Amino acid sequence: MAVNHVTTRREGGITILTLNRPDKLNALNKDIFDDLKSALDMIQTDASVRVLVIIGGGKAFSVGADLKERQGMNEKDILLRFEAVRVLYQRLEYFPLPTIAAINGTALGGGLELALCCDIRVVSQAATLGFPEVELAIIPGNGGTQRLPRLIGVSKAMELILTAKRLSADEALGLGIVSHVAPDALVAARTLAVRMLDMGPIALKQAKLAVKKGIELPIGDALKFEVDCYKNCLYSKDRTEGLKAFSEKRRPEYQGE
Repeated sequence: MAVNHVTTRREGGITILTLNRPDKLNALNKDIFDDLKSALDMIQTDASVRVLVIIGGGKAFSVGADLKERQGMNEKDILLRFEAVRVLYQRLEYFPLPTIAAINGTALGGGLELALCCDIRVVSQAATLGFPEVELAIIPGNGGTQRLPRLIGVSKAMELILTAKRLSADEALGLGIVSHVAPDALVAARTLAVRMLDMGPIALKQAKLAVKKGIELPIGDALKFEVDCYKNCLYSKDRTEGLKAFSEKRRPEYQGE
């Protein structure tokens, strides 16, 4: 399926979503945001999709905002765009399926912010990551100043943002921004996704929800919320199938029910 600047393809229970402006290094413009929203709409209504992988077409993941488009926008238009992207990125962050960003090349600014919305990030050895915004007299405005310090700590995030430092793949791994460095980011992402296909789909969704929501709560409330998520697995047919398959020494056949 092609939606102008975003394409998707299926590999069994995995959907691979590709940002498809390779000639512009997948610079993020209105069309790519609109098509990303449409793609998420389609994926979320397909119960057979278990894992979502996001990658950039060509040599880059995304170099961030399309600055040529931005030059033609006034301040009001820019703020309206920021609000729309904030909603879109937050939707991706809390998307019910596991999401993996396969950072196959440069990920800067809004491109890195997009990757930070995914549950897991894997990166190719030759990739570069960073927030260059202060060099342009602006700041990362679609979650970079908020998600990065929550991920790696305030002090290090401050250094990276305030100096517009570009990180190598190994530096990003050392800081915990990504979880794997590999020769081919898509191959590494696919390996993780295939492993997830063996898991109970309800359990995957509830485990993600428990982590995402729980981290925002005081520990006592978070522990109670974890139990609520567990209950959503407890009464499922999949849990019964998992126990039965274990006792029969066979691979479970989960249906997401």
